[in-house]
Amino acid sequence: MALNRRDLILGTGGLALGAAILPGSAREASAAAPFRNDVPPAWYRFRFGENEATIVSDGRLPLGKPEPAFPAAPPQEINALLRGNFLPPDAATLEQNVLVLNTGRQLVLFDTGMGESMGADSKMFGPTTGRMLSNLRAAGISPEQIDLVVLSHAHSDHCWALVDAEGRRNFPNAQVAVSEADLRYWTDDGNKRGPAFMTSFIEGAKKNLSAYRDRMVMVRDGAEVTPGVTAIAAPGHTVGHTCYAINSGGRTMVYTGDLAHHHVLLLQRPMWEFSFDTDPKQSAQTRSRLLARLADERHAVLSYHFPWPGLGHVVRAGEGYAWLAEPMDLTPPG
Repeated sequence: MALNRRDLILGTGGLALGAAILPGSAREASAAAPFRNDVPPAWYRFRFGENEATIVSDGRLPLGKPEPAFPAAPPQEINALLRGNFLPPDAATLEQNVLVLNTGRQLVLFDTGMGESMGADSKMFGPTTGRMLSNLRAAGISPEQIDLVVLSHAHSDHCWALVDAEGRRNFPNAQVAVSEADLRYWTDDGNKRGPAFMTSFIEGAKKNLSAYRDRMVMVRDGAEVTPGVTAIAAPGHTVGHTCYAINSGGRTMVYTGDLAHHHVLLLQRPMWEFSFDTDPKQSAQTRSRLLARLADERHAVLSYHFPWPGLGHVVRAGEGYAWLAEPMDLTPPG
């Protein structure tokens, strides 16, 4: 006997279909699966001019409550800015976007993330950091292939993965480029004063930088570190903090390091001070000056701490600036 559409709805066909979805039925389908609670490898590759660029994540860096990190800022204004940008007002979280630039002649790594060189101190910001090396390998890049590590500065989340816990070089074939001012400051025991983090920051910098003492390149403002990569002095966050202009194929992308840590708070309020700055007032002046330049010159920006993967543009907005993230292109570079 042939069944028509009415039979299927009202007749035995409909009853069979209904039975399959009755609550509590022995025939009820279940597709529940346990939460995995793991994090996939995080890397993103794109072409920039004649170069191939890969961004690898060192993991998220939670600051906790934002007020201590921005001590001179009105708490109610911090709260309003975060809420207004759909961000939790009680927790500020930064990313760590490590750039690898393949120029066809060299593999250049910009900063290293937290690493594991300093034991428990390597997790001072929590368990989500220290993933750069595993993500680098997941992206098909071996640490042995890195020719040059370019440091924006010598803070823990930027240089502590130069070596492993035993002090062995993670990048055995690489030179390390850093400003002389930062090299001197962060390896000087006389600077173990002030904030509590200073002692561990200096001990970590000494351990990581000393392993490359015979292969250091001193960065100079306005000079090329390697062909196509020019240093831009940006002091204040540290004494020798440096941004880098990457030029290729008629385009410029500026790697800003820690010029601004938060894509809302320190762009909309560039003169606010940040608790990890060596000279907060100089840092604010530098930030304001270079953000104006980035907005006016319309250069692409790669920010170390902005939302993954940190690519976008800075534009003027009111009395400050806004961050326009660049959409990720998932087409394989070609």
